[in-house]
Amino acid sequence: MKKRLVVLISGSGSNLQALIDACNAQALNAEIVAVFSNKADAYGLIRAQQAGIPALALSPAEFPSRDDFDAALQMQINEYQPDLIILAGYMRILTPAFVRHYHGRMLNIHPSLLPKYPGLHTHRKALENGDAEHGTSVHFVTEELDGGPVILQARIAVLPDDTEDTLTARIQQEEHRIYPQVVNWFVQGRLVLKEEGVYLDGKLHYHNTI
Repeated sequence: MKKRLVVLISGSGSNLQALIDACNAQALNAEIVAVFSNKADAYGLIRAQQAGIPALALSPAEFPSRDDFDAALQMQINEYQPDLIILAGYMRILTPAFVRHYHGRMLNIHPSLLPKYPGLHTHRKALENGDAEHGTSVHFVTEELDGGPVILQARIAVLPDDTEDTLTARIQQEEHRIYPQVVNWFVQGRLVLKEEGVYLDGKLHYHNTI
């Protein structure tokens, strides 16, 4: 039976597209049952519509507080009975209650080699600090911003002529490669978050880099 995925986006949805493609190619035994965005003009919603996936926008401006917004979002997500929540460029900090509700069932991808550079402007920071390498990390979501257990990372060399734009493009290529892989581990039942940490194939997993 196919696992049910709900994807949260805020922007263009390039990682969403990678997941749609993986599902269509049957590289993932899963189905994206809904895509939600906090921005009605997010291009990712068009990607979802083109793939025949329910695409829903929920505006934070319509709610009196962050808690109210996340409670409404949670209620709408639950209507789709997801096995896994996937954050793919979702640019809102989630409330603790929301994160706890989906504990062990929510993944995020972040454009840095965590724990380095949580938050925004990661490519700029890598360049400003003269880093020799940069990368991206897939992790389970916890209440600590970009602080959940890392599952898999991809590294790239920072080239002398790199800019934020060139780093973004090369990092996204890596994201499109590793995010479907980690999602696949989860839907196959191979990837589990326990109190002691991340388990892959029944063994405590210390994240590796590919």
